[in-house]
Amino acid sequence: MKHLEENFKLAKKQDRRAQKALYDLFSAKMLAVSNSYTNNIHDAEDILLNAFLKCFNKINDCKDWKSFPFWLRKIVVNDSISFVRKNKNILYSDIEIADDYPEEELDESLNKINIEEIFSQMPTGYRLIFNLYVFEDKKHQEIAEILNISEGTSKSQLSKAKKWIADYLKAKENGQKHTETVKN
Repeated sequence: MKHLEENFKLAKKQDRRAQKALYDLFSAKMLAVSNSYTNNIHDAEDILLNAFLKCFNKINDCKDWKSFPFWLRKIVVNDSISFVRKNKNILYSDIEIADDYPEEELDESLNKINIEEIFSQMPTGYRLIFNLYVFEDKKHQEIAEILNISEGTSKSQLSKAKKWIADYLKAKENGQKHTETVKN
């Protein structure tokens, strides 16, 4: 952690070696974060580079070295969401459906299969909502604001995402291919 603190302080003074050290330390994890939204490694790499440029240009906005990883992650997540919103025609339905799939059963099944494989197949709209709700711990109201959708749409899309995952897992367990097609 001492190196992080030192590199953070030097990066605030635009020291290129310190910036490279921070990039080397966080780039792999942030690439995975971005890729979980874009589902395209090339897009995620572009987003990552732009996010680090933004980070180093605005590094003085981050007051404490301890909060730097969280601040950087927020930039990467926001840039990834913006990219997906600009480059994908995501159509959300305002239909709110009940969220009645048991989460314990879903969690148990997720442990048995590669999560990346699931996300690579999941429709973009579902993936965005699921990532924000489950991995970024956002509330539906926050998701609605971030994606410029209604809170009901966020709830509906999360419910549909859970159902999609459940159907995908059932198909995998039965040795079948998941055939449901949803517009990305």
